[in-house]
Amino acid sequence: MRPIDLHTHSNCSDGTYTVTELMDYAHEKDLAAIALTDHDTVEGLDEAISYAAEHYPDMEVIPGIEFSTVNEGKDVHVVGLYIDHHNAGFVAGLKAFVDSRTERNRKMCRKLTEEAGLPMTYEELIQAYPGAVLTRAHYADFMVKKGYAKSRAEVFDRYIGDNCPYYVPREKISPEQAIDYVLKAGGVPILAHPVLYKMGEAKLDSLVARLKEAGLVGIEAIYSTYEPRDERRIKALAAKYDLLISGGSDFHGRNKPDIDLAVGYGRLFVPEDILPPIKAAAGRRP
Repeated sequence: MRPIDLHTHSNCSDGTYTVTELMDYAHEKDLAAIALTDHDTVEGLDEAISYAAEHYPDMEVIPGIEFSTVNEGKDVHVVGLYIDHHNAGFVAGLKAFVDSRTERNRKMCRKLTEEAGLPMTYEELIQAYPGAVLTRAHYADFMVKKGYAKSRAEVFDRYIGDNCPYYVPREKISPEQAIDYVLKAGGVPILAHPVLYKMGEAKLDSLVARLKEAGLVGIEAIYSTYEPRDERRIKALAAKYDLLISGGSDFHGRNKPDIDLAVGYGRLFVPEDILPPIKAAAGRRP
C-alpha cells in the first residue's frame, strides 16, 4: 500500500518548497496522493494540479486549504480537502479574509518601524516573498536577514510573539466559519492536529461535538507529532462522532526541518485506504 499525505505547505504560505518542488518531492516519496493545504490561500493549487497531471499522472493532487481560526482565544486549524477553489462564493469570502490580513500586516510593519525603530514596509515583505500569504514566519526570516535579530526565536520573543508590543492580532474567524467556507466550496472539513491544542478530554470532546454539529466531516488522527496513544485517542473520538480519519505530515520544508514529507519524524505512515471515504464525502468518484 502506498502512502498519502493530506497536510502539506508550499512557499505560497509558510513552507519553503515551491509548488513544483513539492510535487517532485512527493513523487520521490512515491505518494499515491498529496493534498496541498496552504494557510488561508489557494494560490498554488492550479499549478500543483496541472504540473502533476503532466509529470506524475499516477499521483493524485487534492486541492486543499488550511484555515487559521480562533476558538476561545486559542488557535484551532481547519483543513479543507477536495475544495472547488474556483467557487465564486468561496473565492469572495477568502479574498475578504486575506484583505483583512493585508491591513494587519501593514499595521505590524508600521509598529515595528515607528515604535521599535526597525525600518520595514509591507511592500518590502511582499517583494521578498512574492505570492506568499505573509505569516510571522516571514517576518522572522526577513528581520534576521536585515540584521534586526540574531535568530527567528529572538524575533518572536522580543517583537512579534503573541504578547509582544509590536504584534497585531489577525482578524478572528471561528472554526464554524471555516467549516462553512469549506462546505460551500464542496469540500470536506477536517479538524487539524487536535492533540496540539493541549485540551483536556472533556474540552476537546465538547469542541468536536460542537464542530460536528456545524458540519465537521473528519479529524486528523494520524499526524507527525502523535504518539501511539494520541492516535488511539483521536481515532476513538472519530468513532464516537462518526468522523472520517485524515492524516498528514504538516510538511513545511526548512521551516520545520525535522518533519519530512510523508514520514514526519520518521514513523508516520498515512495509508491510501483512508482516502476513498473522504473522496466519497466530497462527491468525487473513487
